[in-house]
Amino acid sequence: MTPRTYATAAPALLAGYGLVRMSGEAARSPGVLWTTGHLLLLASLALFVPVVLGLRRRTAHPGAASAAAAVALLGIAAGIVQAAIDLEVGLRAQDRAGMDALFLAVKAHPGVTPAVYTVGPLLFYIGLLALLVTRALARPAKAGRWLPPVLVLAGTAVMSLSLDLMALGALCFWLALAPIPGLKGLAEVPRSEQH
Repeated sequence: MTPRTYATAAPALLAGYGLVRMSGEAARSPGVLWTTGHLLLLASLALFVPVVLGLRRRTAHPGAASAAAAVALLGIAAGIVQAAIDLEVGLRAQDRAGMDALFLAVKAHPGVTPAVYTVGPLLFYIGLLALLVTRALARPAKAGRWLPPVLVLAGTAVMSLSLDLMALGALCFWLALAPIPGLKGLAEVPRSEQH
């Protein structure tokens, strides 16, 4: 796959997860929709790994970019663990009450909630935003250089309001990361900026 494909597919799969979530109560209980949504989320998170690594390689400040990428990758890892737990719970439970009981059992383990459900996944958004800010600072001062970090910040804010807005947040991520006809996205980097 090319960087352009990763930058397009990762947000698209995230939007797919958001659309599944919006399909109603069936998507929040054990069954096909729960499993499908979480498989889309897992695939999206996996595809964000090469997006983050590509941004790190294409940023003029390697130290800052590597630190930001490490933070983002930790967040992706936490998100992958969370999605895997959610899939396992969905496969083992008979109904929503059973899922709730299994989630309580998982979260009863010390450190699981912050590492996998609260702080850990936030690191992805923080690291991605830091990568885009580092990249914007290194680019020539012209209109549009701050648009990608602003879009990622907006997408993150929208998703933090409600997971039912995940498709809208994913659209913001796509606009920030994927090339649009006639414009250059982050996946399409001029040779002068490549290191």
